[in-house]
Order: sequence, then structure tokens, then C-alpha cells
Amino acid sequence: MPHFLSDGQRRILAAACCRLVPADDDPDATELGAADYIDGLLGAFLVDPPRIWAGGPFSGRFGGEASFASFHRLAAQDELAWRTRIEGSRGIPERERLGPVVGLQEQYTEGLAALGEDFPNIPAEQQDLRLRSVGPFLSVLLEHVCEGLYAAPEYGGNRDLMGWRSIGYLGDVQPRGYSDDEVSGE
Repeated sequence: MPHFLSDGQRRILAAACCRLVPADDDPDATELGAADYIDGLLGAFLVDPPRIWAGGPFSGRFGGEASFASFHRLAAQDELAWRTRIEGSRGIPERERLGPVVGLQEQYTEGLAALGEDFPNIPAEQQDLRLRSVGPFLSVLLEHVCEGLYAAPEYGGNRDLMGWRSIGYLGDVQPRGYSDDEVSGE
């Protein structure tokens, strides 16, 4: 999967993810794939179709055809909305219908730069201080770390379903469940 972030940015991101969700009895956020999920989201449009909406209806983990890994093409309006969210408005009139938008790519570029190149190598207490100093970026990062831990693994996180296992979630268990006869009442 192509990456949006540079190697240096990925190192900073991985360290920040690990600081937000460190290892205990379970692996840390980076081992669970949170940094890969975030980089995949930022680079969603580097592949065709973009990695926005996984296919379906089944993952194949519990039967059915494994179709989650085939991503859907986006309708024009969906692509516009997602590109605006991820890339920002960039002065493009149709993306600025409601005003300029700072996209996730720019937020991560600036947020990781604010953490500093030395972030992975400084003591945990200093990492915590820097994380608290990046303002709204910390909320964005935390939200995406959580998504990366618990989203369907086709999006790049939840490596080996470890995120789901850590909270006792069985995951996408379809098509198991009620039979057609049970659903129809026969």
C-alpha cells in the first residue's frame, strides 16, 4: 500500500501512537497497526479505487465471499467530499463551497513537525508534554489511533485482529447468525 508520510514522519507518528496506547498485556498501537491505518487514510487517493469504502457484504473471516478487500469506486460527490476532508480545499472552488478547509494531510504534516524529529528518541515524560502542546492535532491523532485499533483490518490497522481480540469483540461475524428460515419465520 502506498504511503503518504515520509519515513521520518512515519517514525514520529509511530512513536506518538505508541505513547497514546503503550504496550501492556496487549501490543502497543503501532504493533496493532494504528500508524499504518493513519498513513493509509492520508494516502487513500494514491491508489485506484481509493481506500475509502471496503467492499462487502462479507469479509470471508466467518464464511461468505471475502469481498472487504475490494474497495468501491466513489461517486463524484463522495470523492469530492473525501478529497476535501483528506487533502483540504487547496483553493479549488468546488472544495471551498463552505469556505477553506485544512485537510488531514496538512494537519498531520504540521502536527508531526510540531512534535519534532527527535520525538521518537526523547523520554516518555517529554513526549507527553509535546503531545499536549500540539492542541487540536492531539484529538485528531487520538481519534485516528482508535479507528486504527478497532476498524476492519482491510483499512490497514487492527493487525491480525488483535485490536478486536483485546476488547473481546468477535468482529464481523456475518454471514453466521440466523438462517434464512429463522429470519423469515418459517
